[in-house]
Amino acid sequence: MELTTELQKLSYSLGVLMASSVRSQGADSLDIEAVAAAFRDVYENNDLTISLQDANSTVQAYMQAAANKKHAGAKEEGEKFLAANKLKGGVTTTASGLQYSALKLGNGKTPKATSRVTVHYTGKLINGRVFDSSVQRGQPATFGVNEVIGGWTEALQLMREGDKWLLYIPYYLAYGENGAGGDIPPFATLIFEVELLHVK
Repeated sequence: MELTTELQKLSYSLGVLMASSVRSQGADSLDIEAVAAAFRDVYENNDLTISLQDANSTVQAYMQAAANKKHAGAKEEGEKFLAANKLKGGVTTTASGLQYSALKLGNGKTPKATSRVTVHYTGKLINGRVFDSSVQRGQPATFGVNEVIGGWTEALQLMREGDKWLLYIPYYLAYGENGAGGDIPPFATLIFEVELLHVK
């Protein structure tokens, strides 16, 4: 297509940007004629075949399904890791699927859901890559027991002050289907070394 006017150049440029963005988000193939028809209906104020609300729902469902498919391997890898890990000596598995083992036992008090705690921790993926560590920063973290991911909230209420545990947290008790930023991918099973320093 030869672009001879500024309007044609602008229109084509917008198409390039929108198509590149949509493709990068997981829509590998589209019906180009349907896309053009949608543009035409919007710009000519025609009745829409699909409402704006339904269009949003359709796109969100497609993108979620594409993301789930893309990261299905991570989910399966985590499940296999936890299935093998639960058979190791010293590992306890709770009803929720949380796993833990004690590295050091304390004799202090046990937090409640409403308690605030101070901990040292190191978090890593099952491939061993560390994504966060208060130990490396040299600064313990303080927070409410019910202000963190589900696996932490559950584990902390089983620990005593002075305990140091290894936590093995399935994705649904961690950051779920979406992950967290660039460091924790979707469906990631997480491992934390947690030392409970203080309960108040």
